[in-house]
Amino acid sequence: MQLNSLNLEEMTKRPVKNKKYVSKEEALERLKRYCVYQDRCHQEVRNKLKELGVYGDDLDDIVLALLQDNFLNEERFTRSFVRGKFRFKNWGRRKLTLELKKREISDYCIRKGMEEIEEEDYIQTLNELLEKKKRETQGYTEFETKKKMAEFAIRRGFESELVWSEINRNF
Repeated sequence: MQLNSLNLEEMTKRPVKNKKYVSKEEALERLKRYCVYQDRCHQEVRNKLKELGVYGDDLDDIVLALLQDNFLNEERFTRSFVRGKFRFKNWGRRKLTLELKKREISDYCIRKGMEEIEEEDYIQTLNELLEKKKRETQGYTEFETKKKMAEFAIRRGFESELVWSEINRNF
């Protein structure tokens, strides 16, 4: 049996991928296309460069070049991210802030991004989510229904004080 003749080390080895070296110029061109396709934050760009095998001064030079040519703009990314996640996924401010902090976005950019959400739209979206959840929770007591509505909205990132005031005012 061949299996017996193989030692454990050989059996657990994973094939090593041969990483092809990417020149600084080629990496810059790839990253320009990467940033044109969709707004990116600094962290995403750095991770992409590391995937390409670019480190150290070359990485910093490419990020600087992208910033200077306006391919990379953290405030623009933040505004775009907030607009998209609020409009299409109905995320609240708390969840948006948390996700942006995970991406190491500055507090200044987060504040600028939150300006993309109009207060009227925010309240309307919250009420639509609460109404939807209320329809889904038929057959429960009024207390249980309100509790489920609140938990749902809070998980979506809406502020608990606002959620409860809207539930008490409208439902």
